Amino acid sequence: MEWSIPDGPERYKVSLQEAEGTVSVTSLTRDGIEVHIPETSMDAADRPGRAMVKVGGTTKLAHIARSGDTWWVHIDGRAHEVVFHEQGSRASAKEGSLKSPMPGTVLQGMVKVGQRVREGQHLMTIEAMKMEHKILAPKPGEITKIHFSEGDQVDMGSSLVEISD
Repeated sequence: MEWSIPDGPERYKVSLQEAEGTVSVTSLTRDGIEVHIPETSMDAADRPGRAMVKVGGTTKLAHIARSGDTWWVHIDGRAHEVVFHEQGSRASAKEGSLKSPMPGTVLQGMVKVGQRVREGQHLMTIEAMKMEHKILAPKPGEITKIHFSEGDQVDMGSSLVEISD
């Protein structure tokens, strides 16, 4: 998953692992350079829009709200604005990734093998951590292979769709 903070040009990529309802950060990079962070994990709290965030052994309550691709995280008396960049969007199309951004479930397939697609076209929707992630075409081409169907579980980084020129 790729994120940015509106006031800065840096891009952050985070790798996550989900086990028994807890999501843990396994790696974090800033503009492609690994960033060392304390052990960090998150669990759902008692109500929607809340999460228990554990950083370096300290647990804190976070309030989370989403508006489009912008997430507002309120923790420790401060609100943080974070923008999520969908895999395959123009902002990340240079990677050409058609991989699952997180472990999750395929909610909807939007294309068929043999279909021609345009850059940015919605190919598939994945649900992960109660969020929906749109997989978008990084380039125009023809769908040559679809690896998963609706309802299938996918691992983070799993190849979802293949496109040829």
